[in-house]
Amino acid sequence: MIFNYLPVFVQTTAGSFFNSKSRVMVFIDGSNFYHSLKLSFGSAKIDFPKFCQSICEDKNLIGVNYYTSPVNQLDQPVQYKAQQTFLESIRKLNKFNVFLGRLEKRPNGVVVEKGVDVKLAVDLLASAFRNDYDAAIIVSNDSDFVPAICEAQKLGKKVINISFPNTKSFHLNKVCDKTLVVSSNFPFKLGD
Repeated sequence: MIFNYLPVFVQTTAGSFFNSKSRVMVFIDGSNFYHSLKLSFGSAKIDFPKFCQSICEDKNLIGVNYYTSPVNQLDQPVQYKAQQTFLESIRKLNKFNVFLGRLEKRPNGVVVEKGVDVKLAVDLLASAFRNDYDAAIIVSNDSDFVPAICEAQKLGKKVINISFPNTKSFHLNKVCDKTLVVSSNFPFKLGD
């Protein structure tokens, strides 16, 4: 399957922030990442392995955890099929893990994601407590992660936030050790 990927990249990598032996874990809030890409660049097509590897350059990438909820198959069959194809493709990648929450429809008709943010926060802290990583990269603009980030930092972990031009989070930027902004002008096209 051939995809035309967005030429998006991080303006400055986190590589200079880590030492050569740093163990890095990436935590991606999938729905937040998808919507941030759409709002900032008009599309969400991106080569995740290259994106994640580029963030930490040649440092020791321990793993990439991707958190999302499956869209409703009956309400959105085309989107469901595309999402399942995408999730299957990243499940096959080395060091990539997919964690699924669920979507709940409220009485007023609003659909909300459940179990995703808490799972990401628990994994961030549990992995810090087990000393699985030296630095965590959080790909999200959700300030609900601030308390978990602060606790990981108390355990001596560095936390970097990946931000997007049109969806920056003041609170995450203030708390994280470093914030990197995704740009659309990187000199190569992801997916080549």
